[in-house]
Amino acid sequence: MRDGIIIIGLLLLLAGMLAISLLAGRVWLPIAEVWHGLSAPHGDLAAAIVMQLRLPRAVLALEAGAALGLSGAVLQGVTRNPLAEPGLLGVSAGAALGAVLAIYFGLGGHFAPAAPIAGLAGALLASMLTFALGSGGGTITLVLAGAAVSALAAAGISLALNLAPNPYAAYEIMTWLMGSLADRSWFDVVLVSPFIILGAAMLLASARALDALALGEAQARSLGINLRVLYLLAVFGTALSVGASTAVTGAIGFIGLVAPHFVRPLVGFQPSRVLTPAALAGALLLLVADVATRLIHISGELKLGVLTSLIGTPVFFWLVVRLRKLAP
Repeated sequence: MRDGIIIIGLLLLLAGMLAISLLAGRVWLPIAEVWHGLSAPHGDLAAAIVMQLRLPRAVLALEAGAALGLSGAVLQGVTRNPLAEPGLLGVSAGAALGAVLAIYFGLGGHFAPAAPIAGLAGALLASMLTFALGSGGGTITLVLAGAAVSALAAAGISLALNLAPNPYAAYEIMTWLMGSLADRSWFDVVLVSPFIILGAAMLLASARALDALALGEAQARSLGINLRVLYLLAVFGTALSVGASTAVTGAIGFIGLVAPHFVRPLVGFQPSRVLTPAALAGALLLLVADVATRLIHISGELKLGVLTSLIGTPVFFWLVVRLRKLAP
């Protein structure tokens, strides 16, 4: 009953923030004008702004935020580490490297969706490498494999920046790495939605196994849990959902880390109960951050990844201090 109330409350907050995101921007759109434009037979400028610019941007924020929050909750359950987040397995870094390589070689000039497709391919390859290296060695080996893959991808990104053929390519790479939802279209939504949905389904399918794993690996095995299957669901579910999100939004940090912690005190510490609220909280946090980037007036639009890092870093410090106080 309590979980249902929390989920309904988060859904209501999401609905309200979604409405605000459709109206908010450098130019606020009056509700009456938007309603009139949407109800008119041929629409008008307000309707075009909402339907072609702000609505796909909001949908991507919801999908990407939900993917980050859900994957963060699953990885914290799999590793039994409260500081785990989607970047832990090298998925985000792999997606970033794929997109950076597409930008570096100028593939976008010949094929518009080259960067997101290359980003998704990079995420899948990174997850395959992580699983191949870490499978069979327990959670610690899996985490170490993810760290190694992340380091390798980060080195590749640095090399691409170092060897950028011109300043414009380096600028485009840096801009993409800072993360943004600006200028995203329905094409991006259609491109990544199937992968996000499939990845989320894989992550949700791990709920029962996560509850058993909370008792320990030996106890989980005694209850009939196949840990190899659990790791596969966690790694490739994260690769599909977060990799697809990162492929179109760029690198966005801390949402996957903090979203589960926001809802865990409300729903309890059973891993399966955290998953859905964490996904909703992640979607809400990213949507709020995206609206904030449009309302903070500077020379250019503040990048989404920069804002989430500025907000998330103090929360990360708070988590570290809290864990130190709870440590025996």
